[in-house]
Amino acid sequence: MTMGSLSGKTALLTGASSGIGQACAELFAREGARLILTARRGERVAALVKDLTARYSVEAHAISFDIRSQKDTAQAIESLPESWKTIDILLNNAGLSRGLDKVHEGALQDWEEMIDTNVKGLLYATRLILPGMVERRSGHVVNIGSIAGYQLYPGGSVYCASKFAVRAISEGMRIDLLGTRVRVTEIAPGMVETEFSKVRFHGDAQRAAQVYLNFTPLQAMDVAETVLFCVTRPPHVDVAHMIVMSTDQGSVNHSYRTPAP
Repeated sequence: MTMGSLSGKTALLTGASSGIGQACAELFAREGARLILTARRGERVAALVKDLTARYSVEAHAISFDIRSQKDTAQAIESLPESWKTIDILLNNAGLSRGLDKVHEGALQDWEEMIDTNVKGLLYATRLILPGMVERRSGHVVNIGSIAGYQLYPGGSVYCASKFAVRAISEGMRIDLLGTRVRVTEIAPGMVETEFSKVRFHGDAQRAAQVYLNFTPLQAMDVAETVLFCVTRPPHVDVAHMIVMSTDQGSVNHSYRTPAP
């Protein structure tokens, strides 16, 4: 068994098949955590479990479900083997954006997908896992928000609203949990080069590439390292909010792009 700062801890990560979730899985495995990796793309989390167990000699378990479905989420988490049900760290990472439409032109399906994943999915997973933490008087919930939960940008009203909700839920949970010793952290990244923009533009890789053109964004591992920092603080320390951006980003609407030659 790998010995590290998370040795003996069991962590459940949503949206672990790529991007920030996958990077967190890598770092958590390196630090000796027992991992429950979840995503809709079951074959990808299964392959990730196989890879991490081989490289880090940790225990890992993969489950596949759509977090937008309360029924599927409950069934997947409640059917975990008994030895995996004591969860010390919950990383609510699953999230996405769809489109850049004005409200009066937006697609209802895009709105529903963002709200169902970013807000309701986070709540479904939290409601299932948090009571055990409260009962044990120990645990840490980390919610991946966004700088879009602090500032608005054109065409992002519904996505921003979903991330403002993550921020509000995180703050409210921290108040609700006073006296339980359970910690809550919101990590709010700026621009991160993952599948995010490709998903936002419904698979249009060329349009997605333009988002990062002549710009140096964060990488998924940059965000994962901030998550690892937060979950390895002493028990009396709770990093409430952390905004992390590329050096070339000043706000949600201001960034520096290298002039084209």
